[in-house]
Amino acid sequence: MSAEPVSTSAQRALAELIHASRRMVVFTGAGVSTESGIPDFRSPGGVWSRMKPIYFQEFVASEDKRREAWTRAFSGVAGWVGAEPNAGHRAVAKLAAEGKCSAVITQNVDNLHQDAGVPAHQVIELHGNASYAACLDCGLRHELADLKGPFLERGEIPACRSCSGLVKTAVVSFGQPMPEAAMARAEEEALACDLFLVLGSSLVVYPAAGFPLMARRNGAALVIVNREPTEQDGYATLVLHEEIGPLMSAVVGVN
Repeated sequence: MSAEPVSTSAQRALAELIHASRRMVVFTGAGVSTESGIPDFRSPGGVWSRMKPIYFQEFVASEDKRREAWTRAFSGVAGWVGAEPNAGHRAVAKLAAEGKCSAVITQNVDNLHQDAGVPAHQVIELHGNASYAACLDCGLRHELADLKGPFLERGEIPACRSCSGLVKTAVVSFGQPMPEAAMARAEEEALACDLFLVLGSSLVVYPAAGFPLMARRNGAALVIVNREPTEQDGYATLVLHEEIGPLMSAVVGVN
């Protein structure tokens, strides 16, 4: 009898780990969203190889940099928003709906987990969200649709409608502090889970990449699904180098 294909046995192993889990956490990186056409940040041909990032300090200090940042945001040149969730997102949403997944910790800024049906309160965004803006002073949320017309038609750089403070897309920029509340929640979830499932992250960007190891050292099973090997593969319970959408749709049962 011929040996069972690795992909089939690996799918079964992942399905068994998910079935046995009572509280799992899903951790997602760019590899989930590239299957929806969202470009990667750091890989060759990615966003930062095509345009220089605007640092947080530059945005705050320079009107020209703020104007450049908003020009990019409204032109969609980064390609971070406007895509549709794929089978990977839908599989994660199903796990959340079934009560299997307590939280989705994501490095992505594209809002696709929420678009797929994961309740917003269960999505922990480590790098913010590109689908809306926020005041840097009072934190008030601003919808991009409300800011776009005045900027494109009259060149008005967005300011807070409440306190007149600087308004910026809700993405965490280079040089901007990581969101304390999100980091604290991510740590809490990593320490409370019995299965930590990594989908599409190279696990090289810290402090975010510390959460899988935190969960593993606390006794959780660790599964890493990524196209390329990661530095944490040696710590994992199971490693799968497969496309996320097809794998997760087969394991969870979504289209």
